[in-house]
This record gives sequence, structure tokens and C-alpha cells, in this order.
Amino acid sequence: MNASGTNPSRPNPYRLGLSRGVIELRQVLRSGKDIYTYLSTPLAFLGVAYWQSGDGDDAMAQLSLAGGVGSTIFMFGLLTVPQFLFGDREDGTLLRLRGVPGAMTAYVTAKILFVLVNIAVSVALLLLGGRVLLGTGLPHSPQRWLTLVWVVALGIMAVVPIGAAIGSLLPAAREALGIYMLPMLALMVTSGTFTPLREMPDWLQNLVSVFPLRWIAQGVRSALLPDNAKALELGGSWQHPAVAGMLALWALAGLALAPRLLQRMARRESGSSLSERERKRVAKTAY
Repeated sequence: MNASGTNPSRPNPYRLGLSRGVIELRQVLRSGKDIYTYLSTPLAFLGVAYWQSGDGDDAMAQLSLAGGVGSTIFMFGLLTVPQFLFGDREDGTLLRLRGVPGAMTAYVTAKILFVLVNIAVSVALLLLGGRVLLGTGLPHSPQRWLTLVWVVALGIMAVVPIGAAIGSLLPAAREALGIYMLPMLALMVTSGTFTPLREMPDWLQNLVSVFPLRWIAQGVRSALLPDNAKALELGGSWQHPAVAGMLALWALAGLALAPRLLQRMARRESGSSLSERERKRVAKTAY
């Protein structure tokens, strides 16, 4: 206690989180394996688009490039974020944070910064790679750039909190994470990301329209593809109000759910549960 009778000021958790996020990003840059892991997905999408362009199918190459941007946002939010939470729960990181004031806020801030930077780098790689290899990939007007910015921003806000909420609900078993990935990959195939959604059955169109990927991908296409491409969209238009509205709804839902679920997950962590998971993991390895 200081002379004034008050407790010394605590470090700002947001500042600590930003510092931790920068440290994690530097650690990735020092690891060739980690760099490959995070860049392999956008490079794969870029490779597919380049291959299609080499076959003379420029329209499909442009569609694949736009689909790669949307899928990258989706995968980081709904696959990478739950993996972070799973790993940090398994190694006891979340348990150690539970009793430290502001630690969970700093933790979430660090992960948000990490994800944002990785998404930004991946999207930039796709756009610049598309420009160099395909002669396309960049919006051709200030209005298109503005569209790309708000779609990417809303897309991130829509999927990252939901990914955190899902990660907090997954049981502490790697098999559960693998099973969860299957419907996520199915959504990538059926949401009109790489093929026009109008070619899908009506019931499937209605189903995937509930989820954010369909709207992220459509918004990205509206920024990157020529105007005549909107003839392939449902209703023959880019539907920007619907894109913004659906992504905003998902963002609000995620922001309402994620903090509560993360706090509940942290409260449920204990030394005994961590020891039990370690015992099962060792027993399974020995078997």
C-alpha cells in the first residue's frame, strides 16, 4: 500500500495483451514451420487460381481468388481460434490465467491482434499474388476498395468471436476438434465460395445462407469481380445490405456469447481436470 492508502495501479490489460500479441507474432517469424503453417492456406488458394488461369479459365481463376480471401477469413476465425483455445486449455495456460486480475482480457487481446495480423497478411498475399500472377485480384476503384475493407472487417468481427465461443464449448479432446472441422469444411464447399451458389439445390442455398461464410464470400466477390459477375449471384445482385446485415448479426451474437463462455470455461478449469487430461493422454500414448 502506498502513502495515499491506495493500491498501486495495475498494468493495463489491453496494453499487456498487445505486447503479448507482438511477442507471439515475433515467435512465428522466427519459426519457418509456423510461417509455412499460416501461409500455406492462402498459397494453396493462389496456386489453384494460377492453375485455372493457365488452363484459360480466367473467370474461374478470379472466382477462386475471391473465394480464397473469404475462406481465409472464415478458417482463421472458426478453425484457428478454437485451436488456440484448445491448446491453451490443454497445456494449463488458461488455468494459470484464471486467478490473475485482467489476465483473461490481456489473453483475448493478444489473440485478437495475432489473428488480425495473420488475416491481413494472408489477404494481402492473395490480392498481390493475384495481381502479379493473374493480372487481377485488386479492386479497380475506390468504392470497391471501401467495399473490400468493410466486408473483411465485418467478416472478422462475425467469425472470430463465434470461433472463441465454439472453442470454449468443445470438450478437451483432439478428436472433438477434428470432428468439428468436418462441417466447417463442408460449408466452404457448399457456400458458393468457389462455385456459383445458384447451382446448388434450393434447400442447400437456404441452409448455407444462415451462416456467415456465404455472405463474406459474396461481399468479397462484389469487391473483386467485374460487375457482370453479379448475374451469377442469387437475385442477380450483390445484395450489400443483406451482406452487412447478416455479418452484423453474427458479430453481435458472437460478442454477446464469447466473453461469457470464455469466463465460464476459465472458471471450470482446475488442477485436477488438467491432471486428469494429462493422465488420459499419457495412458493413450502408452497404449
